[in-house]
Amino acid sequence: MTQLCAYLSYNGNCAEAMAFYARVLDAKVEALITYAQMPEGDPVPPEHANRIMHAYLVHPDFALMAGDTPPGVPFEGIKGAMLALTYPSAAEARRIFAALAEGGTVQMPLGETFWAEAFGMVTDRFGTPWGINGGPKPMS
Repeated sequence: MTQLCAYLSYNGNCAEAMAFYARVLDAKVEALITYAQMPEGDPVPPEHANRIMHAYLVHPDFALMAGDTPPGVPFEGIKGAMLALTYPSAAEARRIFAALAEGGTVQMPLGETFWAEAFGMVTDRFGTPWGINGGPKPMS
């Protein structure tokens, strides 16, 4: 089975972001591998040893991968994309939106649209942009 999965980059706070997403999204972090845990070969600068090389978060409906930027790669944030989640109810969308907005920046407050009872855009405190939908409306 082919699966498309977003892979996000962070600047030293990947482990914290994945723990937050696991809690908020009712998901599970299945892998959290540091640069120090990589097989021997390429040396890792000491300042990167405890940074996350690879994280894997799973939910029954989706998966998410992430890591802290590798040595020598400047962190530039997440640009030109957002993660979109759709929930069956507007109430669930409101709960998730509120959790992601805590300490983040709301670009578009949650409100009714022609495609959903609730839609809003927020960049969370880790710099990840989200589009949250709830209570989808029929589109014809």
